Amino acid sequence: MDFQMLLLKVGKALNTEEVKALAFLCTDLLGRNPANVDSAADLFSRLTNRAHLSPEEPHLLTELLHTIHHPRLARDLGLGEQPCTVRIPPYRKLLYSLSEDITADELRDIKFLLNKELPRRKLEDNVTTLEVFLEMEHTDMISSTHLNTLETIFESVCPMLNNTIAQFKAQHEHSTGIIAQETCQPNPTISLSHQGSQTLLETGLNEMIEESHSSATTSMNSVLDCSGSGGHESEALASDVCSLNINSNSSASLQVRSDLNTSVPSQENMTSSEQQIPQVTTNDEDLGTYPMTAAKRGVCLIVNNKDFTKSRVHLKNRTGTDSDERYLRIVFEWLSFDVEVHKDCNKEKMLDVVRKLSERDHSQADCVVCCVLSHGLEGSVFGVDGDVVNLRDLMEPFNGCNCPSLTEKPKLFFIQACQGTSEQRAIYLEADSSGPNPVCSDALKIKESIPADADFLLGMATVPEFVSYRDKISGTWYIQSFCQNLIQMVPRKLDLISILTKVNADVSRKTAGKGKQMPQPAFSLRKRVVFPVPKIPPPIIS
Repeated sequence: MDFQMLLLKVGKALNTEEVKALAFLCTDLLGRNPANVDSAADLFSRLTNRAHLSPEEPHLLTELLHTIHHPRLARDLGLGEQPCTVRIPPYRKLLYSLSEDITADELRDIKFLLNKELPRRKLEDNVTTLEVFLEMEHTDMISSTHLNTLETIFESVCPMLNNTIAQFKAQHEHSTGIIAQETCQPNPTISLSHQGSQTLLETGLNEMIEESHSSATTSMNSVLDCSGSGGHESEALASDVCSLNINSNSSASLQVRSDLNTSVPSQENMTSSEQQIPQVTTNDEDLGTYPMTAAKRGVCLIVNNKDFTKSRVHLKNRTGTDSDERYLRIVFEWLSFDVEVHKDCNKEKMLDVVRKLSERDHSQADCVVCCVLSHGLEGSVFGVDGDVVNLRDLMEPFNGCNCPSLTEKPKLFFIQACQGTSEQRAIYLEADSSGPNPVCSDALKIKESIPADADFLLGMATVPEFVSYRDKISGTWYIQSFCQNLIQMVPRKLDLISILTKVNADVSRKTAGKGKQMPQPAFSLRKRVVFPVPKIPPPIIS
């Protein structure tokens, strides 16, 4: 009780801005977006529940108060001086210190420079400096080992703050040696016989990274569901993955380098042609497989929006989508997932369902699956009330910053939707008529990028700019094929990308009168996803 009274006194002594600062400093301890913390009492309760704060261990509270320049409050409450044990990461303290030295005018200039890098709603007037830093972290623009972007901005807005970053780098480099990697210095595990070899190696690897980035950007250019014209219902999905920006200075590109099994022979033992080509070798063992050892794989969330009769905009009911829901439920239960279905969700419910799922403890799960079946608009999906939900807002809650218990675990999203309003056609067929058809097309374009983070997979029903098809009785081509191939190929221990490739082949052979369809997976997976073979026989779906 005495400790609770102490926490209550601290909370009453702090203003709203200071509470937000404490929540920001505890981001890594809370494992969630600090914006979700409502009050000092809420923050202290979360820290206590996670065993970061207790009557026997009040040191974190002392460190927090000293960090936000409240040493007198700590002293008056008998908490003492700054503790020797540091619980708040130095990087987090750096960002807080920088925010304290940024004026309102400088913050406006920073937001202006980030106008094309971050969503506009994340740069509104009421958004604080710490919130801007958080969004930059979420989009991988900054991290503890990658502060170049921040330095570039400060050079134009408040160059004096780069001295603070330089001091942090010097201390961090001294203690960990990791800053050398940020500036693309050679990794200690890579043997380089000559300066020329170093340049050649970096150039070759950067070309490989850029090629991989180009491919990923092409494959991740889409996402969701909408209503077309001419009597045909449309669902679609397209997405600009401009946030997957991998460059030679980023920590992401360095991670690729450190993971490669790379060797460079001495120059005197190389022929002239060998000297021009970096020697890079990989094998299946290097690729690895995500662990799938939990008693349950995890949660499979299905959002199935069918009834749009109460929509404030004109959207047709999605007849046939219940078959998709049934197939997904049967197959993922067979794969040992806990399946949760939410039908006919409005905007508020969709966001709430996703948020609550991301806030759970997934430490005992292998992965998470989310299937969205709904109409869509540019960069968003419709709730059954006709309000739109940004696609990014559905995926971001599961990234490493917001859901740490899923860090390094697969986040698998499957979207039945088109990515445009055009129809793919077999070369010998004429244009579609506008008459009634038992097969509906689902179409839309989406420009908003999805979150950039590792270990995501997005299975999309069709390639950019084209529709996908839904049978009014048996469901969509994509979901039918996906479920059937999971049943057939999981027992053969094939990985998920191979299964989705087979789905591509199957769906591409189907026709709807004169229309065709080609699905497309997009991913930032670092390993293979191989579901364990279930002990029970495969289900029969029809």
